[in-house]
Amino acid sequence: MSLLNSGNSKTRKGEKKGFTTYGIHLAPASLSGFNVCDSSSAGCRWACLNTAGRGAMNSVQKARIKKTLFFFKDKQGFLAELWAEVAKSIKSAARKNMVPCFRLNLTSDLPWEKIKFNGQSVMEAFPNVQFYDYCKSPERMTAFVNSQTAPQTWAGNWKHVATGGRDWPKNYHLTFSRSETNGALALAFLKSGGNVAMVFRKSLPATYYGHEVIDGDETDLRFLDGSGKIIGLKEKGLAKKDETGFVLEPA
Repeated sequence: MSLLNSGNSKTRKGEKKGFTTYGIHLAPASLSGFNVCDSSSAGCRWACLNTAGRGAMNSVQKARIKKTLFFFKDKQGFLAELWAEVAKSIKSAARKNMVPCFRLNLTSDLPWEKIKFNGQSVMEAFPNVQFYDYCKSPERMTAFVNSQTAPQTWAGNWKHVATGGRDWPKNYHLTFSRSETNGALALAFLKSGGNVAMVFRKSLPATYYGHEVIDGDETDLRFLDGSGKIIGLKEKGLAKKDETGFVLEPA
């Protein structure tokens, strides 16, 4: 059973910019009996893209549950396999003259910066490649924002200057996900220089609450976005029927 896939229709858009994204789909929230999204809201659970595309297939859902159970019941075995697949994926991308990057929380929100194998997080074990995720955890996003003093830039490497977040991996970028329950936190992170993903109905505004809105559906390469930006996403799937406030109405 492979843990990593080579992305979905959105992450593959990054190939036009020379990046290949590898990711992990777990069974979201508590679907497997184990919670992988501690900070999820009713709105995001309803609108989750877990069943989008091939995710609607019963075989795919079973595979995601199987991976999730593997993680919780044999974590060291899971991590050993993950380390091997990351190394293999880096070599595979190089053969294609692509830059590899990894999004391990495609349908989860696990604290990968704290999950260790042989005393290291996966970011520490592979310090020269980029990892990135969306997250709803205030604690994780705070640690990430505190580790940044300037927008992250890509110039053959990722440049960060650590301040208060000394324990945060320099090659792990987070984008906070706004939901119907954390709007105040989302605005606070924006003011602190963090980026926040927001889902809008039908169209994207140019600005929202005084912050530039960029089209997050163009690519999934969130570590290239700069800082203090709203990552606008148009509602998809079940989110089109959202009535919780998870989906925003553009002004």
